[in-house]
Amino acid sequence: MIVLVTGGCGFIGGNFINFVMRRHPDWRIRVLDSLRYAGSLDRIDEPFRSSDRFSFLYGDILDRQLVEKAVAGVDVVVHYAAESHVAYSFVHGDLFAEVNVRGTSILCETVVKSPVRRFIHVSSNEVYGNCLGAAIDEEHPLNPRSPYAGSKAAADRLAYSYNASFGIPLVIVRPFNAYGPFQHTEKMIPRFIRAAILGETIELHDNGLQTRDWVFVEDHVEAIERIIEADATGLHGQVVNIGTGVETSVKTIAEMVLSRFGRSDRLVLNGSQRPGQVRRQVSSTRKAAELLGWTARTPLEKGLERTMQWYVDNRRWWENLVTPAVVTDGAAARPGAPHGR
Repeated sequence: MIVLVTGGCGFIGGNFINFVMRRHPDWRIRVLDSLRYAGSLDRIDEPFRSSDRFSFLYGDILDRQLVEKAVAGVDVVVHYAAESHVAYSFVHGDLFAEVNVRGTSILCETVVKSPVRRFIHVSSNEVYGNCLGAAIDEEHPLNPRSPYAGSKAAADRLAYSYNASFGIPLVIVRPFNAYGPFQHTEKMIPRFIRAAILGETIELHDNGLQTRDWVFVEDHVEAIERIIEADATGLHGQVVNIGTGVETSVKTIAEMVLSRFGRSDRLVLNGSQRPGQVRRQVSSTRKAAELLGWTARTPLEKGLERTMQWYVDNRRWWENLVTPAVVTDGAAARPGAPHGR
């Protein structure tokens, strides 16, 4: 089987490739990635990068000819490629619309012409906005609250339209907040860990009581593996959440990280409001369990400890990472400010 992974050098894409190449010696992986600031080939274990089972295409999801080359002859497409820096989207919404929406359109059009067995479109929990009930199931209204979330919601529904119109074998996943090794320090949990290691203060928006559903990255990629391996064509056209069903506040995460490094006094609540703030999110897990037999297996405490230890052991990997400068409302905004992604 040949699997194309767009954005395969990103955080989740790289973890997915390492996971499936270990477990499936008969799978061949093809990656399409533009290697922007958040993408790096060194997320993929060197033995796998050197393997004849791995091939890499450097370039943009907006390059139609390259996308056609990437899709040709593959069995499965896993579409991770996206702009994902939420704060950056407030000042460069056009870039997010171009990459996330038009890029998805080009990929869907290509799959219509070059059919595959399964096309997994990776959407986002951000498309839901604030949780309106006890937990967010797949029928929850889409209420995106940032240009990033809006672009992902548009791409999500655009991909669905290609299933409805052309019958492409689509499965949409809406993953909740992934964390784990190799995540860029612009994202909340690794940013907190970096600050704790360096003895810096963690500063939170508002009161820090915003909640998210935190999914360890190995659990996430196992869910994608289940979708690839599932035989039932009844999956096509389905939307499936990837979450744990447990919500934890941003403040609690910060306290857990600071406590681990003996720096509990390094927490500040600044009371400021981030534009489009999402107050509460927690996923329903019923559909993933019913359709895939999948539930998250890693408790937050265990996953967070594994993640913190990885950043301690791999300081050289993260200490020189770069992040785009962000400006909002005329004032500099720190990249990676806690927004739950």
